[in-house]
Amino acid sequence: MFDKTYRQRLEADLTQWEAEGVIAPAVAASIRHALPPLPAGINIAVVVGIVGGLLIAAAFLAFVAAHWTEIARLVRFAILLAGMVVTGSLGAWFATTGRNVLADLCASVGAIIFGAGIALVGQMYHLGDDFAGGMLLWSIGALAAALLTGSRGALAVGLVAAGIWTCMRIYDAPDVLHLPFVAVWLIAASLAFAWNSRAAAHLVALAVLPWWIATSLRFEFDGAQPSFVLANGAALLFGAGLALAAWPSPRALRLGTVLSIYGAFSLAGVAVLEVTTVDDFIRFRTGTASGQPLWAILCGAAGVILALVSATLTERAGEILAACAIGLVLLAAPIWPVSTAGEPWFAYAALLCAMLCLVVSGVLDDVRPRIVAGWLGIAGVIAGITWAVKGSLLRRSAFLAATGIVAVVFATALNRALPRAAR
Repeated sequence: MFDKTYRQRLEADLTQWEAEGVIAPAVAASIRHALPPLPAGINIAVVVGIVGGLLIAAAFLAFVAAHWTEIARLVRFAILLAGMVVTGSLGAWFATTGRNVLADLCASVGAIIFGAGIALVGQMYHLGDDFAGGMLLWSIGALAAALLTGSRGALAVGLVAAGIWTCMRIYDAPDVLHLPFVAVWLIAASLAFAWNSRAAAHLVALAVLPWWIATSLRFEFDGAQPSFVLANGAALLFGAGLALAAWPSPRALRLGTVLSIYGAFSLAGVAVLEVTTVDDFIRFRTGTASGQPLWAILCGAAGVILALVSATLTERAGEILAACAIGLVLLAAPIWPVSTAGEPWFAYAALLCAMLCLVVSGVLDDVRPRIVAGWLGIAGVIAGITWAVKGSLLRRSAFLAATGIVAVVFATALNRALPRAAR
């Protein structure tokens, strides 16, 4: 929830409670006094200033590009250095005057100019054509700028460059697990943890997805299904986020909460992919086995264990159901039939139960993103089962009706088991 929106709602509640005599005026005044001041927002002047600065930068780059071939090499190099020095100096001045948004923007532009400088210097002096290595160098420079300045924009630039680097390495060597990206990602995650920034946590969570997706698509194992490999990644992200949020630290709570949200949505997306890509709409493989690499299986198992550890530490029933959701999605892979003659009813049931557990988990823990992810997963799985090309539609309708009856019975039992206040 945004701080400004929360403050407005709190102020309205305090005024109402004070008028109704629920709290004394002195209590309301002490609550208002205990609240920290709101951080400075982005006003119209700042927005116009950002647009103007971007236009000036674009005009400068267009002018230089138009006369690039006419400029001597040393002058080109000096222009690149001057661009980084100017943006760094402006950023430092903005930071000292309290204009943090503009300071962050300058650091981001400087990181972008650094990447452009790597490409242009390599082109001018005909250096090696290792484009992936250049992206790694760009990522290191941008992350160093983020470390020194605390710029979220520079962190984003570094993570984007690292994502391109790892995708290129995976494409060049599909049979080798590209672990160096994990080291770069952990550095970025450490920055997000140290900053206690929700924006940085979102950037870190987004950055891990391209690496895992590229790894899942490019690994060439006999019978390996990308959706099953993706499921293990979603399990690890979800479980690790829950375990991190269970630590008694506000920084860990912020970062872990964001990671668990992305893990929940990834788990729901993988459940839909397992239905639609394994034997119905889209085929990534020709074999019938559901083999998975050992490292992926271990990652999935670690996700389940971490979720259970989090449930033990927090004593939340919802996180136990979250661990069940992870386990059921992973269970769908080995129980998927290797024969094309039948239909995977048990796998369908496991995926539906997993998404139902995800929804109930979010309700019990009052985590709305987890509820939304579960409902989206249920809708996608039902759609995949209903409109599958293979098999009898009558049998599918009977299966969906049976699962619906089981869900109603489960809801009735749950309603009787829960206390009246929690229903």
